[in-house]
Amino acid sequence: MTDNNTRETDEGSSGVEIETMRELERLRAETDSLRAELDETNQGVLALYAELEDQADQLREASDLKSRFLSYMSHEFRTPLGSILSIASLLSDELDGPLGAEQHKQVAFISTAARELSDMVDDLLDLAKIEAGRISISPAWFDMFDLFSALRGMFRPIVDTSAVDLIFEEPVGLPRLYTDDQKLAQILRNFISNSLKFTQRGEVRVSARLESEDSIRFAVTDTGIGIPQELHGALFEDFIQVDSPLQKRLRGTGLGLSLCKRFAELLGGRVGVESEPGVGSTFFVVIPLALAQEPADEA
Repeated sequence: MTDNNTRETDEGSSGVEIETMRELERLRAETDSLRAELDETNQGVLALYAELEDQADQLREASDLKSRFLSYMSHEFRTPLGSILSIASLLSDELDGPLGAEQHKQVAFISTAARELSDMVDDLLDLAKIEAGRISISPAWFDMFDLFSALRGMFRPIVDTSAVDLIFEEPVGLPRLYTDDQKLAQILRNFISNSLKFTQRGEVRVSARLESEDSIRFAVTDTGIGIPQELHGALFEDFIQVDSPLQKRLRGTGLGLSLCKRFAELLGGRVGVESEPGVGSTFFVVIPLALAQEPADEA
């Protein structure tokens, strides 16, 4: 009886061991299968990373080629445009003999077209420099009276005072700024030029006020055609232009406002627009009063 019990116990133990072995084999097979799947997934991930890196290199190369093309093209255009402007100026001054009224109109048309092309070239060159990281900031202390005076003198010859008044509000009581005055002036020039283009009657007003204790807001407000709300978000993107009958008669690259945005960011600020169709627009830039801390402020 005892032998029978022992035999049954041994047979039971053997059955458990066999079942355990089978389970281990099954687990080992699942582990091997999982390891193979992981290896395959890792290889796929590595291949994807390599492909993404390759695409990133191609994008960087394409961006570099585009920047170089814009730079080379801009430089190549500058020389003939400068010659056209110089010759037009000589003709307008009648150094080689008097011109008739119609001839003066034709020379003025040539000068205007050449200046517009020159502005486009400058915009393209600035874009190429920014994308290539070759734009530098040169901050210095300056007075806003001087900035507004320079802008006023620049636009005086081209403003049709019979139809549009260009008004500069005196920046009374505002502190001096420590920033790149040339970049700030370029932003405001673009704002003013756009406002003058799209304002047939009324005024374009340039103003400045403190936005906070450490920032200042420059604004250019016009009584022009205005811009629909749905277009506000895209205005400061590259090559964007407002679709209007007036726009179709005016040349431009659609880069001016985009460059304003990039220059404002370089100055530590931001740009924005408030506009209503048929009422007018306000383009503004907000920048810090001081771009960087000076070791010793001047008196």
